[in-house]
Amino acid sequence: MRQDSAFDFDTPVDRRKTASMKWDKFAGRDVIPMWVADMDFRSPPAVIAALHERADHGVFGYTAVPQELVREVQSQLKEKYDWVIEEEWLVWLPGLVTGLNVVCRAVGHEHDRVLTTVPVYPPFLKAPGYSGRSLTTVPLTRSGGHATDETDTGCHRSAGHWQMDFDRIQKAVTPDTRLYILCHPHNPVGRVFDRNELANLAAICEKNDIVVCSDEIHCELILEPGKRHVPFATLAPEIADRTITLMAPSKTYNIPGLGCSFAVISNAHLRRRFKSAMAGIVPMVNTMGFAAALAAYRHGGDWHEALLDYLRKNRDAVNMAVNGMPAMAMTPIEATYLAWIDIRATGLTDSIVFFEAAGVGLSDGREFGGPGYVRLNFGCPRSVLVEALERMRKALTERQLVS
Repeated sequence: MRQDSAFDFDTPVDRRKTASMKWDKFAGRDVIPMWVADMDFRSPPAVIAALHERADHGVFGYTAVPQELVREVQSQLKEKYDWVIEEEWLVWLPGLVTGLNVVCRAVGHEHDRVLTTVPVYPPFLKAPGYSGRSLTTVPLTRSGGHATDETDTGCHRSAGHWQMDFDRIQKAVTPDTRLYILCHPHNPVGRVFDRNELANLAAICEKNDIVVCSDEIHCELILEPGKRHVPFATLAPEIADRTITLMAPSKTYNIPGLGCSFAVISNAHLRRRFKSAMAGIVPMVNTMGFAAALAAYRHGGDWHEALLDYLRKNRDAVNMAVNGMPAMAMTPIEATYLAWIDIRATGLTDSIVFFEAAGVGLSDGREFGGPGYVRLNFGCPRSVLVEALERMRKALTERQLVS
């Protein structure tokens, strides 16, 4: 049995003065950044070695999609999800957010409506408007009846889980609703939607002739034992026919800065629309992105398993610490390295400023359509995580004593 110690996730890597978006936001301040979703771990050794080898070659011209990478992606999807895809279904992208925006341009027409649930990854909320589409949002609910748009400030510690409200989703559909954007596994609430939940959503979309864009970038970050990712397109051939799936190695292997993602689109008409929306504005994937993706998929398996073990322990530390803090609560995290924390009972009017003053930089739930929450990235060495959680606990305790 391989142990965490086969790879070093404990030693902090100094990312200051490296033009890191995550760390430079707080340059010159004693703030631990736990906001944007990249991890503070070195990428798999095989990826680093592949980049060195490619750099040593010394020529960085325009690069076609490596056939080895195509075959590796096909193999991975078949092995992990029993999903057999054809080469022509793959459309390569320099980033998943690019894919979200392309989808909004490709499906339907200007002024058509896009539907999604909140809270959700902020680009879901911005992409429709960039394409002249209207956006409709439906709140996720928490088992027990607590929705993101409710004013209840009770502290429901680790209770239940987040789920889609299918009745409200159906009622939100209008004749001009052409696209549903699904975050699966979900960022920020950490759910792994099961086959029944996905089938319920698929039935609504099929009944109303709605295309589904399924963002599955976190599909290889399943933390909860017994949970399994089910690609939305694998539900049935007729569902695949109306689905655009977005995937990438970037979150799993901590290579988001290298910009290599892909869409899987089996429907030829949808694929033509997608490629047409890309034409002239979306650049090719860069040479290093391809090299890193191939090495990650081909040789990153042991590192990936060790990462999951480490993240599970970090998740448990976050859950225990947060649910022990005054007026704080969170539901269990099934996937991702992100914690969605309920701070409504704290009474904080500006939680981001409060926690930054305490030395911890978090994401504001309002950006996700979830006011009264913050998102915490626990993809970091455990010593850093423990320090950040202690800073939060201390600040909240002192505030409670003063008030």
